[in-house]
Amino acid sequence: MKMLLSGNEAIAYGAYAAGVKVATGYLGTPSMEILENLVKYDEVDASWSPNEKVALEVGIGASMGGARALVAMKHVGVNVAADPLFTLAYTGVNGGLVLVSADDPAMHSSQNEQDNRHYARSAKVPMLEPSDSEEAAWLVDEGFKISERFDIPVLLRTTTRVNHSRSLVDVNIERRKREAKLERDVEKYVMIPAHARQRREILEQRLAALAGYSEEFPGNRIEWVSRDIGFITSGISYQYVREAFPEASILKLTMTYPPPGRLITDFIRQLERVIVVEELDPFIEDQIRAWGLPVIGKQLIPGIGELNLETIRAVLDDGKSNYYEGREEDDLPVRPPVLCAGCPHRGVFYILRKTGLMVAGDIGCHTLGVLPPLESMDTCLCMGASIGNAMGLQKVTGRKDVVAVIGDSTFVHSGITPLIDIVYNRGMTTVLILDNRTTAVTGRQSHPGTGVTLRRKEGRQLDFEKLVKAIGVKSVRVVDPYDLETVHTAVKEETEKDEPSVIIFKRACVLVDEVKSEPLMVTDTCDGCKECIWLGCPALSWGEERARIDPSRCPGCGICIQVCKKEAIVKYEQPDKGAGI
Repeated sequence: MKMLLSGNEAIAYGAYAAGVKVATGYLGTPSMEILENLVKYDEVDASWSPNEKVALEVGIGASMGGARALVAMKHVGVNVAADPLFTLAYTGVNGGLVLVSADDPAMHSSQNEQDNRHYARSAKVPMLEPSDSEEAAWLVDEGFKISERFDIPVLLRTTTRVNHSRSLVDVNIERRKREAKLERDVEKYVMIPAHARQRREILEQRLAALAGYSEEFPGNRIEWVSRDIGFITSGISYQYVREAFPEASILKLTMTYPPPGRLITDFIRQLERVIVVEELDPFIEDQIRAWGLPVIGKQLIPGIGELNLETIRAVLDDGKSNYYEGREEDDLPVRPPVLCAGCPHRGVFYILRKTGLMVAGDIGCHTLGVLPPLESMDTCLCMGASIGNAMGLQKVTGRKDVVAVIGDSTFVHSGITPLIDIVYNRGMTTVLILDNRTTAVTGRQSHPGTGVTLRRKEGRQLDFEKLVKAIGVKSVRVVDPYDLETVHTAVKEETEKDEPSVIIFKRACVLVDEVKSEPLMVTDTCDGCKECIWLGCPALSWGEERARIDPSRCPGCGICIQVCKKEAIVKYEQPDKGAGI
């Protein structure tokens, strides 16, 4: 039987069918749904980890114990997990280990556009790239076979379109049964320098063997048609090339590292012209050119953003290489994202803008505080960077009014250690933890601060107040972000102190725990000052003479009541009673 599955669903099913025992990861688009689907299988122990490094280390432990383990994360997560990954290539595995890196060309939901194929070469591990859901499911199983055969972790690199597009997948595969067997091997698993030097040589031997295996790997195949022009491609780019140029010959690479040198050489020598089509960096092209083979690549194919059918046809027709030139999307009206109506972050950012503080921001839906009209964020680099950035800014500027803003899930991910740094090195930074009881930006997933596991089981809830006090922060406040006066007082008083301080703004996301209140409305006493409009609430808009509130969108949080100087905002009444809405 075949089912229509997304790439993420297919990876989850492929892992289940391959007999995966342990699955870990950290939430992030576009890899999110892999673990959310794996948790449906009782035979798989699936869980979110506090960050990607921890997730990979848990997977490594499971592999050492003899079980097959799958670890999933988005591309920037591999940066966090790189430390154990590089050494894992030395130790090798016991049970197979597949690490899914979901890249995000065009940065649909990411802070950068890195090409994680380079990790395969740098860490010296094999890499597989599916072009659709069926291949994704198949390559998970193949990845475990390769991992165990060559005693090495395997990278499965996807991109947003593969993760989220759908194709038919055979779901009649019987789950593999594999007995986990733990064997003590100190020289293999304990990487002191003496052991690591031996494993370094073994790693090179494995790479040489993998290069030979790549020549025979069935996923690397030639589709012969015309001998005038040929394409070398991989991943989702294969789909575009196949549709755009049905008369062209194609060398489809699925195991892209180590690449099949003999297969590539034979293909190129039988064609008049060969073009390498790949998203982002010239990873395949550079390797082929290093062998001295004549190919064309990034002279024609854009190296920025996603490819698509039209882009490939256009660049090969007229040689355009500017990804942004002539894109129809540029003509569409702009609709910037906004914080939800009733979002507990809104009041905090309103106060930060009013007080004019220097704000080091972080990753999460609260990053939207940088956009108009709130415009109250000065930096945003990566997960957890706000706290370290704030301390560095404070050291250089000498200003006390530098604050770090970080979400609850991000604080757990990578905010605890920089807070320790502030305490240890006698900093004065005020850290604002926006605790909305969920990981809202990626779809309201749980984390240690919620006390709920991926399987929706009750776990131990992390107490942020006790944690930051244990770190050594003496001045800690817990504040309701809907109370603007208290928010303003807390921020003002804490930033004046000559010591580290933490304010925990605690209120659940409105999509997790809906505000239990009536909607609001604007009365005739509104004088048009527009102060409420500066909140940027999507339920508020400007009419001809005064503000208006859409009662269907207003949760009645009451923040706008607190900023209105004329007391013109009240509980909603029917329009026929003479009030504007």
